[in-house]
Amino acid sequence: MQARFLCGVTALLLPGVAAAQNSRPATYITAEQVKQVNALPGVDRQIVNVDVGNTNLAVGVVHRGRTGAPPAAAAGGGAAPAAPAPPPEPCGEKGAVPAGSATGLWHQGQTETYVIISGSGTLVTGGKVMNGRKSAPDSQVTKVLNGPSCSGSIVGDDVVKRVVNVGDIIIIPAGTPHGWADIPDHVDYLTVRPDPQRTIPDLYTNPALLKK
Repeated sequence: MQARFLCGVTALLLPGVAAAQNSRPATYITAEQVKQVNALPGVDRQIVNVDVGNTNLAVGVVHRGRTGAPPAAAAGGGAAPAAPAPPPEPCGEKGAVPAGSATGLWHQGQTETYVIISGSGTLVTGGKVMNGRKSAPDSQVTKVLNGPSCSGSIVGDDVVKRVVNVGDIIIIPAGTPHGWADIPDHVDYLTVRPDPQRTIPDLYTNPALLKK
């Protein structure tokens, strides 16, 4: 990978304000690199997680296929079967779930900004998670993607369903449930994830971008 991916930017300091500057290197992610990561197996692929001073900031790219289609195969092959995972810890509220409720999740520390880059779908936000399950401490969701999260059915009178299309931007605050109700063909989106609590302490660069 060329050095252009993560490179420093020389700051131009004005006289008299240099002492107040706390310059950090900028992070460049090219369109080609977004496409490269989006072509990898799976659904949600983190691109980077960087320390920007007052927060960690992650950028990922997500590909979701048509509603009802079989899930995309994960990378691997030939690995020994994993040991059975312990049952997930419950979270959210308990109770009856109305038929047709969407499924989704909320994140403890991450606010997410979605930028739709391909396709369209019906996004669900708001409400509350019912009969939820906490993400496992050693899961990819917790350690790489979103930090501690709670997934389950999304219900409530304040649930919002909106069709989103290419170019739309959605800001989802930490703690707000979100998920997809209907995707006619596919939807791809960039997700920008500030993490001021640093619920994901480890910095990250997608391994595919480190290969030469």
